[in-house]
Amino acid sequence: MIDQLELQSGYARRWLLDTEMMTRAEDIVVCYDALRHFVEFVERVDKIHIDTLLFKLQGLKDIRTTIRNLAGKQVLDDIELFEVKHLAILAGDVAKLLKQHDLDSVVAIPPLDQVINVLDPDGMKIATFYIYDSYCEQLKQLRSQMRQHPDQQDDLILQADALEDSVRADLSERLRPFATAIEQAQLALARTDVLMAKAMQMRAMGLTFPELSLDGMCRYEGIFHPQVLAAVTSHGRKYQHVDIAYGLQPTLITGANMGGKTVVLKTLTLCQLLFQFGFGIPAAQARIDVKDEIYFCIGDEQSVEKGLSSFAAEMKNIDAVIKASRMNKKLLALIDEPARTTNPTEGAALVSALLRVLDGKDMSLVMTTHYDIEPGKAHCLRVKGFENGEMDYRLVEVRDGEVPHEALNIAQNLGIDTEWIETARAMLATQ
Repeated sequence: MIDQLELQSGYARRWLLDTEMMTRAEDIVVCYDALRHFVEFVERVDKIHIDTLLFKLQGLKDIRTTIRNLAGKQVLDDIELFEVKHLAILAGDVAKLLKQHDLDSVVAIPPLDQVINVLDPDGMKIATFYIYDSYCEQLKQLRSQMRQHPDQQDDLILQADALEDSVRADLSERLRPFATAIEQAQLALARTDVLMAKAMQMRAMGLTFPELSLDGMCRYEGIFHPQVLAAVTSHGRKYQHVDIAYGLQPTLITGANMGGKTVVLKTLTLCQLLFQFGFGIPAAQARIDVKDEIYFCIGDEQSVEKGLSSFAAEMKNIDAVIKASRMNKKLLALIDEPARTTNPTEGAALVSALLRVLDGKDMSLVMTTHYDIEPGKAHCLRVKGFENGEMDYRLVEVRDGEVPHEALNIAQNLGIDTEWIETARAMLATQ
């Protein structure tokens, strides 16, 4: 989803990637309130106003090293002084645009007029930097002599260089009190870039604003996985949205192979992360509970480097979930077909035991399985299944965790060898 953002600056992308996941409800509420203002802006104004703001944000550069040097009492060179001047002018331009569209209360960019005055003594308001004659009368006279007496260049150049160094030191000292404001302006510009990109992504992908859950339940209507949706529709096929709800009671999802169970887990994981990073949610409606940590266990995770088999790697990951469940944190764990790589008898026992061990913890567990097991207190859902030659991916409530036996029908629909399928049917009939 980050790759799909139309960010205008590399610095905004780095800032976003360095952002920590929010785990406080109040922070998430503030984040979505800001995003809502930007979505309204994108929806109500002409494209020219959007493009003007985006064009300005393209000028944002990463000058963190320069700001650190300034705060660290170093003398800035000409390039660093240019970077500060450029940022100050950019911040002023963007601040005016935000104020024009009533967004200045959403993102506050500190005024850097005094910084501009220091670096632009002639009031040109041009994003370039030079040691201007206006900075030093003696330097101005030396430069005039250099033009009039080319035969004295060497000596005059040395004197001019010394004066220029003195000007740089003076400028750096005058700018130093504004180091924090310059840093805050850079962060505010990055935040503006990210909010604009998120707002445009919401409109382009049909994402929604989530509600904050206060009862530990997560509820989704019309949930979809953006990447899978794009792949399905690109082949001219219809994507089937899914409704699902889960809370602190374990939720068990069963269904045939190719039933979309793994996609559901991936989508739920994605939505939780998007929620706690302040993105739009791929659903028609969503009410989401805040979690302290998110665990996603899926697929073949064997490690050649660590000498772990698929089963061993999976057991290690699930063991981490169990240990975390005892640490008084609000967790979301999504586990896809645990113990799939071991024998069915022990695999079914491990899955049943896992449900029992994690039941009653302050966590949400959503797990898929292909084993017929005793679900205990788990809330059981099943992929509706294969009907009329097509797969129905909707989830329906069932009383137990029985897995539907549809593998042969699905294989037949895929055009698999008839003799193989019919031989398997005959063998099942004799059992």
